[in-house]
Amino acid sequence: MNTGKVYLVGAGCGDYDLITVRGMEILKHCDVIIYDALIDKNLLDFAPEYAEKICVGKRSGHHSETQAHIHEILIQQALQGKTVVRLKGGDPFVFGRGGEECLALQNAGIAYHIIPGISSCIAAAEFAGIPVTHRQISQGFHVITAHTALGRKEIEQYTKLKETLVILMGFEHLRQIANDFINAFMPIDTPVAVISHAGTPEQKVVRSCLINIADDAEKAKLSAPAVIVIGKTAGMQLLSDIQKPLQNISVTVTGTKKFSSKLSDMLREYGTQVQSLPYLEIVPYQNDSVLENLQTYQWLVLTSPNGAEIFIQQMRKQKKDIRILANLKIAVIGSGTAEILQNYGIYPDLIPEVYTSDALAKALVNHVGNQDKILILRAEKGSPALTEQLDNAGIIYHDIKIYDIVSTGMTAHVKTDFLVFASVSGAEAFFENSTVDQNTKIICIGDMTAKALQKHAVSGYFKAGTQNAEGILEIILQEAKNQ
Repeated sequence: MNTGKVYLVGAGCGDYDLITVRGMEILKHCDVIIYDALIDKNLLDFAPEYAEKICVGKRSGHHSETQAHIHEILIQQALQGKTVVRLKGGDPFVFGRGGEECLALQNAGIAYHIIPGISSCIAAAEFAGIPVTHRQISQGFHVITAHTALGRKEIEQYTKLKETLVILMGFEHLRQIANDFINAFMPIDTPVAVISHAGTPEQKVVRSCLINIADDAEKAKLSAPAVIVIGKTAGMQLLSDIQKPLQNISVTVTGTKKFSSKLSDMLREYGTQVQSLPYLEIVPYQNDSVLENLQTYQWLVLTSPNGAEIFIQQMRKQKKDIRILANLKIAVIGSGTAEILQNYGIYPDLIPEVYTSDALAKALVNHVGNQDKILILRAEKGSPALTEQLDNAGIIYHDIKIYDIVSTGMTAHVKTDFLVFASVSGAEAFFENSTVDQNTKIICIGDMTAKALQKHAVSGYFKAGTQNAEGILEIILQEAKNQ
Protein backbone atom coordinates (compact mmCIF):
# COMPACT_ATOMS: atom_id res chain seq x y z
CA MET A 1 0.00 0.00 0.00
CA ASN A 2 1.29 3.45 -0.92
CA THR A 3 0.94 5.30 2.39
CA GLY A 4 0.92 9.08 2.25
CA LYS A 5 2.45 11.45 4.74
CA VAL A 6 1.20 14.11 7.12
CA TYR A 7 2.64 17.59 7.66
CA LEU A 8 1.78 19.28 10.96
CA VAL A 9 1.98 22.92 9.92
CA GLY A 10 1.79 25.90 12.25
CA ALA A 11 -0.23 28.65 10.55
CA GLY A 12 1.17 31.32 12.86
CA CYS A 13 -0.74 33.95 14.77
CA GLY A 14 -3.03 36.28 12.80
CA ASP A 15 -3.22 37.00 9.09
CA TYR A 16 -2.45 34.34 6.47
CA ASP A 17 0.90 35.85 5.43
CA LEU A 18 2.39 35.17 8.87
CA ILE A 19 2.81 31.48 8.04
CA THR A 20 6.39 30.33 7.37
CA VAL A 21 7.68 30.05 3.80
CA ARG A 22 8.09 26.30 4.21
CA GLY A 23 4.56 25.96 5.55
CA MET A 24 3.19 27.86 2.55
CA GLU A 25 5.11 25.70 0.07
CA ILE A 26 3.76 22.48 1.59
CA LEU A 27 0.25 23.97 1.51
CA LYS A 28 0.55 24.62 -2.23
CA HIS A 29 1.16 20.95 -3.01
CA CYS A 30 -1.12 19.04 -0.65
CA ASP A 31 -4.07 16.76 -1.38
CA VAL A 32 -5.96 17.39 1.86
CA ILE A 33 -6.07 20.19 4.46
CA ILE A 34 -7.39 19.39 7.92
CA TYR A 35 -7.66 22.74 9.64
CA ASP A 36 -8.70 24.41 12.88
CA ALA A 37 -11.12 27.29 13.44
CA LEU A 38 -8.46 29.84 14.39
CA ILE A 39 -6.51 29.87 11.13
CA ASP A 40 -6.96 32.67 8.59
CA LYS A 41 -9.28 31.05 6.01
CA ASN A 42 -7.40 32.86 3.22
CA LEU A 43 -4.71 30.21 3.65
CA LEU A 44 -7.09 27.66 2.11
CA ASP A 45 -6.96 29.55 -1.19
CA PHE A 46 -3.27 28.69 -1.58
CA ALA A 47 -4.00 24.96 -1.76
CA PRO A 48 -4.51 23.33 -5.17
CA GLU A 49 -8.03 23.49 -6.58
CA TYR A 50 -8.38 19.73 -6.20
CA ALA A 51 -7.37 19.70 -2.52
CA GLU A 52 -10.04 18.55 -0.07
CA LYS A 53 -10.62 20.89 2.86
CA ILE A 54 -11.82 19.43 6.16
CA CYS A 55 -12.64 21.71 9.09
CA VAL A 56 -12.17 20.16 12.52
CA GLY A 57 -12.55 23.59 14.15
CA LYS A 58 -11.72 23.27 17.81
CA ARG A 59 -12.62 26.44 19.62
CA SER A 60 -13.83 27.19 23.11
CA GLY A 61 -17.50 26.18 23.34
CA HIS A 62 -17.58 24.96 19.72
CA HIS A 63 -15.78 21.62 19.53
CA SER A 64 -16.81 20.29 16.13
CA GLU A 65 -14.61 17.17 16.35
CA THR A 66 -13.15 15.16 19.21
CA GLN A 67 -9.39 14.79 19.32
CA ALA A 68 -9.74 11.03 18.81
CA HIS A 69 -11.79 11.59 15.65
CA ILE A 70 -9.17 14.04 14.33
CA HIS A 71 -6.59 11.27 14.76
CA GLU A 72 -8.84 8.93 12.75
CA ILE A 73 -9.25 11.47 9.93
CA LEU A 74 -5.48 12.03 9.69
CA ILE A 75 -4.76 8.32 9.57
CA GLN A 76 -7.52 7.51 7.07
CA GLN A 77 -6.45 10.24 4.66
CA ALA A 78 -2.78 9.25 4.84
CA LEU A 79 -3.61 5.57 4.30
CA GLN A 80 -5.18 6.59 0.98
CA GLY A 81 -1.73 7.70 -0.17
CA LYS A 82 -2.47 11.42 0.14
CA THR A 83 -0.25 14.30 1.18
CA VAL A 84 -2.06 15.70 4.21
CA VAL A 85 -1.58 19.11 5.82
CA ARG A 86 -2.76 19.36 9.41
CA LEU A 87 -3.02 23.15 9.62
CA LYS A 88 -3.08 24.48 13.17
CA GLY A 89 -3.23 28.04 14.50
CA GLY A 90 0.00 29.27 16.08
CA ASP A 91 2.47 26.43 16.62
CA PRO A 92 1.46 22.74 16.63
CA PHE A 93 3.29 22.00 19.88
CA VAL A 94 2.23 25.02 21.97
CA PHE A 95 -1.06 23.86 23.52
CA GLY A 96 -2.04 22.64 20.06
CA ARG A 97 -2.11 18.92 20.92
CA GLY A 98 0.30 18.35 18.06
CA GLY A 99 2.25 15.90 20.20
CA GLU A 100 -0.82 13.71 20.60
CA GLU A 101 -1.41 13.72 16.85
CA CYS A 102 2.21 12.75 16.19
CA LEU A 103 1.92 9.82 18.58
CA ALA A 104 -1.27 8.64 16.87
CA LEU A 105 0.43 8.80 13.46
CA GLN A 106 3.54 7.10 14.82
CA ASN A 107 1.48 4.24 16.23
CA ALA A 108 -0.25 3.85 12.86
CA GLY A 109 3.10 3.69 11.06
CA ILE A 110 2.49 6.89 9.09
CA ALA A 111 5.32 9.27 8.21
CA TYR A 112 4.93 12.83 9.45
CA HIS A 113 6.86 16.08 9.44
CA ILE A 114 6.55 19.08 11.74
CA ILE A 115 6.71 22.66 10.45
CA PRO A 116 6.76 25.16 13.34
CA GLY A 117 4.60 28.27 13.43
CA ILE A 118 4.81 31.51 15.37
CA SER A 119 2.86 31.00 18.58
CA SER A 120 0.42 33.59 19.89
CA CYS A 121 2.17 33.35 23.26
CA ILE A 122 4.85 35.69 21.92
CA ALA A 123 3.28 37.07 18.72
CA ALA A 124 0.13 38.55 20.30
CA ALA A 125 2.19 40.50 22.81
CA GLU A 126 4.53 41.71 20.05
CA PHE A 127 1.64 42.95 17.93
CA ALA A 128 0.60 45.06 20.92
CA GLY A 129 4.13 46.43 21.35
CA ILE A 130 4.79 44.29 24.44
CA PRO A 131 8.11 42.43 24.74
CA VAL A 132 7.62 39.27 26.81
CA THR A 133 11.22 39.67 27.96
CA HIS A 134 13.04 42.93 28.61
CA ARG A 135 16.32 43.54 30.41
CA GLN A 136 15.95 44.62 34.04
CA ILE A 137 12.16 44.16 33.86
CA SER A 138 11.50 40.55 32.88
CA GLN A 139 14.24 38.03 32.11
CA GLY A 140 11.81 35.29 31.18
CA PHE A 141 8.19 34.44 30.55
CA HIS A 142 5.73 31.69 31.46
CA VAL A 143 3.01 30.39 29.16
CA ILE A 144 -0.04 28.70 30.65
CA THR A 145 -3.62 27.93 29.68
CA ALA A 146 -6.71 29.02 31.56
CA HIS A 147 -7.17 25.48 32.85
CA THR A 148 -3.76 25.64 34.52
CA ALA A 149 -4.19 29.22 35.69
CA LEU A 150 -7.33 28.40 37.62
CA GLY A 151 -5.56 25.97 39.94
CA ARG A 152 -5.12 27.43 43.44
CA LYS A 153 -1.59 26.15 44.03
CA GLU A 154 -0.39 27.36 40.65
CA ILE A 155 -1.94 30.79 41.17
CA GLU A 156 0.00 31.23 44.40
CA GLN A 157 3.23 30.24 42.64
CA TYR A 158 2.66 32.65 39.76
CA THR A 159 2.14 35.62 42.09
CA LYS A 160 5.72 35.19 43.33
CA LEU A 161 7.24 35.32 39.84
CA LYS A 162 8.93 38.43 38.47
CA GLU A 163 8.74 37.28 34.87
CA THR A 164 5.97 37.97 32.34
CA LEU A 165 2.95 35.69 32.51
CA VAL A 166 1.11 34.83 29.28
CA ILE A 167 -2.29 33.11 29.51
CA LEU A 168 -3.81 31.44 26.46
CA MET A 169 -7.43 30.38 26.04
CA GLY A 170 -8.41 32.32 29.14
CA PHE A 171 -10.48 35.23 27.89
CA GLU A 172 -13.85 33.75 28.92
CA HIS A 173 -12.47 33.38 32.47
CA LEU A 174 -10.76 36.79 32.60
CA ARG A 175 -12.67 38.09 35.61
CA GLN A 176 -12.14 34.89 37.58
CA ILE A 177 -8.43 34.83 36.68
CA ALA A 178 -7.97 38.43 37.82
CA ASN A 179 -9.82 37.76 41.10
CA ASP A 180 -7.78 34.62 41.74
CA PHE A 181 -4.52 36.54 41.38
CA ILE A 182 -5.78 39.34 43.65
CA ASN A 183 -6.88 36.78 46.26
CA ALA A 184 -3.40 35.27 46.06
CA PHE A 185 -1.98 38.72 46.98
CA MET A 186 -0.69 39.84 43.58
CA PRO A 187 -0.67 43.70 43.69
CA ILE A 188 -3.90 45.07 42.28
CA ASP A 189 -2.00 47.64 40.19
CA THR A 190 -0.03 44.95 38.32
CA PRO A 191 -0.11 45.84 34.59
CA VAL A 192 -2.32 43.60 32.44
CA ALA A 193 -2.97 43.66 28.70
CA VAL A 194 -5.54 41.72 26.69
CA ILE A 195 -4.93 41.37 22.96
CA SER A 196 -7.98 40.27 20.95
CA HIS A 197 -7.70 38.89 17.37
CA ALA A 198 -3.95 39.50 17.39
CA GLY A 199 -2.22 40.01 14.08
CA THR A 200 -5.38 40.77 12.11
CA PRO A 201 -7.06 44.06 11.09
CA GLU A 202 -9.64 43.30 13.82
CA GLN A 203 -6.98 43.43 16.52
CA LYS A 204 -7.93 45.30 19.70
CA VAL A 205 -5.77 45.86 22.76
CA VAL A 206 -6.86 46.85 26.25
CA ARG A 207 -4.19 47.88 28.78
CA SER A 208 -5.17 48.16 32.39
CA CYS A 209 -4.30 46.82 35.83
CA LEU A 210 -5.28 43.62 37.56
CA ILE A 211 -8.26 45.04 39.46
CA ASN A 212 -9.79 46.83 36.45
CA ILE A 213 -8.91 44.62 33.49
CA ALA A 214 -12.16 42.62 33.38
CA ASP A 215 -14.35 45.74 33.41
CA ASP A 216 -12.17 47.54 30.86
CA ALA A 217 -12.15 44.56 28.49
CA GLU A 218 -15.94 44.33 28.76
CA LYS A 219 -16.35 48.05 27.99
CA ALA A 220 -14.11 47.67 24.92
CA LYS A 221 -16.29 44.73 23.74
CA LEU A 222 -13.29 42.45 23.25
CA SER A 223 -13.94 38.94 22.02
CA ALA A 224 -12.08 35.65 21.76
CA PRO A 225 -9.57 34.61 20.61
CA ALA A 226 -7.57 36.74 23.02
CA VAL A 227 -4.27 36.50 24.88
CA ILE A 228 -3.76 37.82 28.42
CA VAL A 229 -0.38 39.27 29.42
CA ILE A 230 0.36 39.97 33.10
CA GLY A 231 3.46 41.68 34.49
CA LYS A 232 5.53 44.85 34.16
CA THR A 233 6.15 44.43 30.43
CA ALA A 234 2.38 44.49 29.86
CA GLY A 235 2.55 48.20 30.60
CA MET A 236 4.97 48.82 27.73
CA GLN A 237 3.89 50.02 24.30
CA LEU A 238 6.71 49.78 21.78
CA LEU A 239 4.72 50.69 18.69
CA SER A 240 5.26 53.17 15.89
CA ASP A 241 2.94 56.19 15.74
CA ILE A 242 2.38 55.52 12.02
CA GLN A 243 -1.26 54.62 11.38
CA LYS A 244 -2.33 52.99 8.14
CA PRO A 245 -4.88 55.06 6.17
CA LEU A 246 -7.62 52.40 6.16
CA GLN A 247 -7.03 51.01 9.63
CA ASN A 248 -10.62 51.49 10.80
CA ILE A 249 -12.32 50.69 7.48
CA SER A 250 -14.05 47.40 6.67
CA VAL A 251 -14.59 46.14 3.11
CA THR A 252 -16.39 43.12 1.68
CA VAL A 253 -14.85 41.97 -1.59
CA THR A 254 -17.02 39.87 -3.89
CA GLY A 255 -16.33 38.06 -7.11
CA THR A 256 -14.08 35.22 -8.18
CA LYS A 257 -11.40 33.90 -5.85
CA LYS A 258 -8.59 35.35 -7.98
CA PHE A 259 -9.96 38.90 -8.06
CA SER A 260 -10.97 38.80 -4.40
CA SER A 261 -7.50 37.64 -3.41
CA LYS A 262 -5.68 40.38 -5.31
CA LEU A 263 -7.86 43.24 -4.06
CA SER A 264 -7.92 41.85 -0.52
CA ASP A 265 -4.12 41.76 -0.41
CA MET A 266 -3.94 45.39 -1.54
CA LEU A 267 -6.50 46.51 1.02
CA ARG A 268 -4.78 44.71 3.89
CA GLU A 269 -1.57 46.58 3.10
CA TYR A 270 -3.49 49.74 3.98
CA GLY A 271 -4.78 48.26 7.24
CA THR A 272 -8.29 47.41 6.01
CA GLN A 273 -10.51 44.85 7.71
CA VAL A 274 -11.30 42.65 4.71
CA GLN A 275 -14.11 40.14 4.38
CA SER A 276 -13.80 38.04 1.25
CA LEU A 277 -17.03 36.73 -0.29
CA PRO A 278 -15.89 34.63 -3.28
CA TYR A 279 -19.30 33.25 -4.25
CA LEU A 280 -18.44 33.00 -7.96
CA GLU A 281 -16.68 30.08 -9.60
CA ILE A 282 -14.88 29.96 -12.94
CA VAL A 283 -16.04 27.03 -15.08
CA PRO A 284 -13.69 26.53 -18.08
CA TYR A 285 -15.17 25.00 -21.20
CA GLN A 286 -13.54 21.93 -22.72
CA ASN A 287 -12.62 23.25 -26.16
CA ASP A 288 -9.45 21.57 -27.41
CA SER A 289 -9.86 23.04 -30.91
CA VAL A 290 -9.22 26.63 -29.80
CA LEU A 291 -5.48 26.39 -30.50
CA GLU A 292 -5.68 24.34 -33.70
CA ASN A 293 -6.40 27.20 -36.10
CA LEU A 294 -4.47 30.06 -34.49
CA GLN A 295 -2.39 30.48 -37.65
CA THR A 296 -5.52 31.57 -39.54
CA TYR A 297 -5.92 34.69 -37.39
CA GLN A 298 -3.94 37.92 -37.22
CA TRP A 299 -5.20 39.09 -33.83
CA LEU A 300 -5.93 37.38 -30.50
CA VAL A 301 -8.21 39.29 -28.09
CA LEU A 302 -8.48 38.48 -24.37
CA THR A 303 -10.97 40.45 -22.29
CA SER A 304 -10.20 39.34 -18.72
CA PRO A 305 -7.49 37.90 -16.46
CA ASN A 306 -9.61 34.75 -16.14
CA GLY A 307 -9.69 34.32 -19.90
CA ALA A 308 -5.93 34.83 -20.10
CA GLU A 309 -5.33 32.20 -17.40
CA ILE A 310 -7.60 29.66 -19.14
CA PHE A 311 -5.87 30.32 -22.48
CA ILE A 312 -2.46 29.65 -20.90
CA GLN A 313 -3.80 26.51 -19.23
CA GLN A 314 -5.07 25.29 -22.60
CA MET A 315 -1.62 25.84 -24.12
CA ARG A 316 -0.03 23.81 -21.32
CA LYS A 317 -2.59 21.04 -21.61
CA GLN A 318 -1.83 20.65 -25.32
CA LYS A 319 1.92 21.10 -24.74
CA LYS A 320 2.10 24.25 -26.85
CA ASP A 321 4.56 27.03 -26.14
CA ILE A 322 4.64 30.71 -27.07
CA ARG A 323 6.05 29.98 -30.52
CA ILE A 324 2.50 29.30 -31.72
CA LEU A 325 1.79 32.99 -31.09
CA ALA A 326 4.65 34.21 -33.30
CA ASN A 327 2.44 35.56 -36.10
CA LEU A 328 -0.29 36.92 -33.86
CA LYS A 329 -0.82 40.38 -32.44
CA ILE A 330 -2.46 40.35 -29.03
CA ALA A 331 -4.98 42.85 -27.62
CA VAL A 332 -6.15 42.82 -23.99
CA ILE A 333 -8.72 44.84 -22.08
CA GLY A 334 -6.47 46.14 -19.31
CA SER A 335 -3.39 45.90 -17.11
CA GLY A 336 -4.68 42.93 -15.10
CA THR A 337 -5.06 40.77 -18.21
CA ALA A 338 -1.71 42.00 -19.53
CA GLU A 339 -0.04 41.05 -16.24
CA ILE A 340 -1.23 37.44 -16.52
CA LEU A 341 0.31 37.12 -19.99
CA GLN A 342 3.52 38.89 -18.98
CA ASN A 343 4.05 36.29 -16.27
CA TYR A 344 4.50 33.81 -19.12
CA GLY A 345 6.71 36.04 -21.26
CA ILE A 346 3.89 37.24 -23.52
CA TYR A 347 3.58 41.01 -24.02
CA PRO A 348 0.36 42.41 -25.55
CA ASP A 349 0.52 44.70 -28.58
CA LEU A 350 -2.61 46.67 -27.71
CA ILE A 351 -4.10 47.87 -24.41
CA PRO A 352 -6.74 50.64 -24.48
CA GLU A 353 -6.21 53.68 -22.26
CA VAL A 354 -9.60 53.05 -20.64
CA TYR A 355 -10.16 49.46 -19.50
CA THR A 356 -13.62 48.82 -20.99
CA SER A 357 -15.02 46.64 -23.76
CA ASP A 358 -16.11 49.76 -25.60
CA ALA A 359 -12.61 51.28 -25.50
CA LEU A 360 -11.04 47.97 -26.55
CA ALA A 361 -13.39 47.77 -29.54
CA LYS A 362 -12.51 51.31 -30.65
CA ALA A 363 -8.81 50.58 -30.33
CA LEU A 364 -9.17 47.42 -32.42
CA VAL A 365 -11.12 49.25 -35.13
CA ASN A 366 -8.23 51.73 -35.40
CA HIS A 367 -5.48 49.10 -35.52
CA VAL A 368 -6.87 46.07 -37.34
CA GLY A 369 -6.26 45.79 -41.08
CA ASN A 370 -9.03 45.31 -43.64
CA GLN A 371 -8.16 41.66 -44.26
CA ASP A 372 -7.27 40.78 -40.66
CA LYS A 373 -9.21 38.15 -38.77
CA ILE A 374 -9.69 38.37 -34.99
CA LEU A 375 -10.05 35.54 -32.50
CA ILE A 376 -11.86 36.63 -29.32
CA LEU A 377 -11.61 34.35 -26.31
CA ARG A 378 -13.83 35.40 -23.41
CA ALA A 379 -16.59 34.63 -20.93
CA GLU A 380 -20.05 33.32 -21.79
CA LYS A 381 -21.66 36.61 -20.73
CA GLY A 382 -19.12 38.95 -22.34
CA SER A 383 -20.16 42.49 -23.13
CA PRO A 384 -21.91 42.92 -26.52
CA ALA A 385 -20.23 46.33 -26.90
CA LEU A 386 -17.10 44.68 -28.27
CA THR A 387 -18.66 42.68 -31.09
CA GLU A 388 -21.24 45.34 -31.99
CA GLN A 389 -18.50 47.82 -32.91
CA LEU A 390 -16.55 45.19 -34.82
CA ASP A 391 -19.72 44.36 -36.79
CA ASN A 392 -20.30 48.01 -37.57
CA ALA A 393 -16.72 48.33 -38.83
CA GLY A 394 -17.04 45.21 -41.01
CA ILE A 395 -14.19 43.44 -39.19
CA ILE A 396 -14.06 39.65 -39.39
CA TYR A 397 -13.94 37.96 -36.01
CA HIS A 398 -14.64 34.66 -34.31
CA ASP A 399 -16.10 35.04 -30.80
CA ILE A 400 -15.44 31.88 -28.76
CA LYS A 401 -16.72 31.42 -25.20
CA ILE A 402 -14.04 29.61 -23.21
CA TYR A 403 -15.53 29.84 -19.71
CA ASP A 404 -18.53 30.82 -17.64
CA ILE A 405 -18.85 32.42 -14.22
CA VAL A 406 -21.42 30.72 -12.01
CA SER A 407 -22.77 31.39 -8.54
CA THR A 408 -22.05 28.98 -5.69
CA GLY A 409 -25.35 29.97 -4.04
CA MET A 410 -23.59 31.42 -1.00
CA THR A 411 -25.82 33.67 1.14
CA ALA A 412 -24.74 36.59 3.31
CA HIS A 413 -25.82 39.88 4.83
CA VAL A 414 -23.08 42.44 4.32
CA LYS A 415 -22.65 45.13 6.95
CA THR A 416 -19.14 46.44 6.28
CA ASP A 417 -18.25 50.04 5.35
CA PHE A 418 -17.85 49.11 1.67
CA LEU A 419 -19.04 46.35 -0.68
CA VAL A 420 -17.19 45.79 -3.96
CA PHE A 421 -18.55 44.35 -7.23
CA ALA A 422 -16.20 43.64 -10.13
CA SER A 423 -18.60 42.21 -12.71
CA VAL A 424 -22.20 42.00 -13.90
CA SER A 425 -22.38 38.33 -12.95
CA GLY A 426 -21.07 39.20 -9.49
CA ALA A 427 -23.78 41.79 -8.91
CA GLU A 428 -26.53 39.56 -10.29
CA ALA A 429 -25.49 36.55 -8.21
CA PHE A 430 -25.17 38.58 -5.01
CA PHE A 431 -28.67 40.04 -5.12
CA GLU A 432 -30.20 36.65 -5.90
CA ASN A 433 -29.17 35.27 -2.52
CA SER A 434 -27.76 38.04 -0.30
CA THR A 435 -28.56 41.42 1.21
CA VAL A 436 -26.61 44.53 2.12
CA ASP A 437 -26.97 46.98 5.01
CA GLN A 438 -28.33 50.41 4.07
CA ASN A 439 -25.23 52.14 5.49
CA THR A 440 -22.79 50.10 3.38
CA LYS A 441 -21.31 52.00 0.44
CA ILE A 442 -21.24 50.07 -2.83
CA ILE A 443 -18.41 50.30 -5.36
CA CYS A 444 -18.48 48.76 -8.83
CA ILE A 445 -16.29 48.41 -11.89
CA GLY A 446 -17.62 49.51 -15.28
CA ASP A 447 -20.84 50.75 -16.84
CA MET A 448 -22.32 47.27 -17.30
CA THR A 449 -21.89 46.43 -13.61
CA ALA A 450 -23.43 49.80 -12.72
CA LYS A 451 -26.47 48.96 -14.88
CA ALA A 452 -26.79 45.61 -13.10
CA LEU A 453 -26.90 47.45 -9.76
CA GLN A 454 -29.57 49.79 -11.07
CA LYS A 455 -31.70 46.76 -11.99
CA HIS A 456 -31.69 45.89 -8.30
CA ALA A 457 -32.68 49.42 -7.26
CA VAL A 458 -29.18 50.34 -6.11
CA SER A 459 -28.63 54.01 -6.83
CA GLY A 460 -26.10 55.33 -4.33
CA TYR A 461 -23.01 53.58 -5.65
CA PHE A 462 -19.50 54.62 -6.70
CA LYS A 463 -17.97 53.62 -10.03
CA ALA A 464 -14.21 53.06 -10.21
CA GLY A 465 -12.32 55.45 -12.48
CA THR A 466 -10.16 52.61 -13.80
CA GLN A 467 -11.59 49.13 -14.18
CA ASN A 468 -9.16 47.29 -11.94
CA ALA A 469 -8.30 46.72 -8.28
CA GLU A 470 -6.35 49.98 -8.18
CA GLY A 471 -9.46 51.91 -9.20
CA ILE A 472 -11.43 50.35 -6.34
CA LEU A 473 -8.67 51.14 -3.85
CA GLU A 474 -8.57 54.77 -5.00
CA ILE A 475 -12.27 55.26 -4.23
CA ILE A 476 -12.01 53.67 -0.78
CA LEU A 477 -8.99 55.82 0.11
CA GLN A 478 -10.81 58.96 -1.00
CA GLU A 479 -14.00 58.12 0.88
CA ALA A 480 -12.03 57.22 4.01
CA LYS A 481 -10.54 60.72 3.96
CA ASN A 482 -14.02 62.24 3.76
CA GLN A 483 -15.35 60.35 6.76
